[in-house]
Amino acid sequence: MLAFHTLDVFTDTPFAGNPLAVVLGADDLTDAQMQTIAREFNLSETIFVQRPVDPANTARVRIFVPMAEIPFAGHPTIGCAILLAEAAMGDDPVRIVLEEEAGLVPVTLTRSQGQVTAELTAPVTPFAASGPDVAQALDPALLARALGVEASDIGFGTHCPGLWQGGSKFLYVPLRDARALAHAQPCEPAWSQVMAAGGVGGAYLYTKAAGADYQARMFSSRAGIREDPATGSASAILAAQLWAAGALTVGESRLALLQGVEMGRKSEIALTVVCDANGVTSVRVAGQAVRISDGRIRIPA
Repeated sequence: MLAFHTLDVFTDTPFAGNPLAVVLGADDLTDAQMQTIAREFNLSETIFVQRPVDPANTARVRIFVPMAEIPFAGHPTIGCAILLAEAAMGDDPVRIVLEEEAGLVPVTLTRSQGQVTAELTAPVTPFAASGPDVAQALDPALLARALGVEASDIGFGTHCPGLWQGGSKFLYVPLRDARALAHAQPCEPAWSQVMAAGGVGGAYLYTKAAGADYQARMFSSRAGIREDPATGSASAILAAQLWAAGALTVGESRLALLQGVEMGRKSEIALTVVCDANGVTSVRVAGQAVRISDGRIRIPA
């Protein structure tokens, strides 16, 4: 049997944030076994910890949603890093490196008043993505039908729908206000039309928020997740969407994001974006985590 831990990530409050399962000692598991365990936990993501390929790094990790493996995700990286590092941490910052399918992910951990915060550097700088029919995927009228809102709810200020990639690929849909964000839900058949046209598995909806820079929701039914309480990878790629909207300036911008509020699982994500005159050059995502459970799980046949 294998040891596992569960944590709530992007929060310091138990039973808020995004739940995560971390399975240790997973070196001998096959892809199929990892997928079976991820389906058993049935959380938005499960991360499997293995020995690093390069001994200079901390660990190799594999990340699975209930239906598939993904190359990079923020909340598994943050939660796993805190689990691996916090017991041995003092008051000085610690840097670890995780080998993910998308590349090397450095994570810096700091402790303040007993609480550990992890900040990852995204392994891929986000860029404009392509899809089978991008124009259709970004059509406000179709998006409105796909989300059960009015066409006038799509977009605000200089923010328009966009399709961006950074390891994973997401559709970004700015909504006019918090009312539209709260009302939005995937609606068929338009939802499947949008997902197919964009060649994506999920849509990240966001609007201006009180108490933060932006509040967001993430729908990802193709991954077996109707709604995700916190999505670190999509938060990182949001940097490109914000640059395109003219919402970022050259230099370093620090943003506070909220997600999961409508689900009753408030998540707080810190986003730091560095830009030059040509666009985004680096993205960092930070958050906290709290342990919830630990135990042992059978190895599937």
